[in-house]
Amino acid sequence: MADTGKREALIRLREIIRQAAPLAEEKISYGMVAYFQHGMLVGFAAFKGHCGFYIMSPATTKRFAAKLKGFSTATATVRFTPEKPIPAALVKQIVKARLMENQGRS
Repeated sequence: MADTGKREALIRLREIIRQAAPLAEEKISYGMVAYFQHGMLVGFAAFKGHCGFYIMSPATTKRFAAKLKGFSTATATVRFTPEKPIPAALVKQIVKARLMENQGRS
């Protein structure tokens, strides 16, 4: 997997996140790109064998588990490759769910 492919996949993921949460502030947190609005929303990073999309909420990850079938997931993480990115519509749904979750806590 070429680094260029990962870079392009993460650039696309960034665009999708920005569309879903245009007011979110982008920062580096825990060594990755992260978005904040009423708290941490989501983040992403590249690794040797995959890219990671960090949902930052086990409850939201569980809520979308059926739609994330086919991806490697952990507590609040989705692993993907440039060859098999997370669908844009699903990323937007997850980001908007996280926005609602964060707004409910603030």
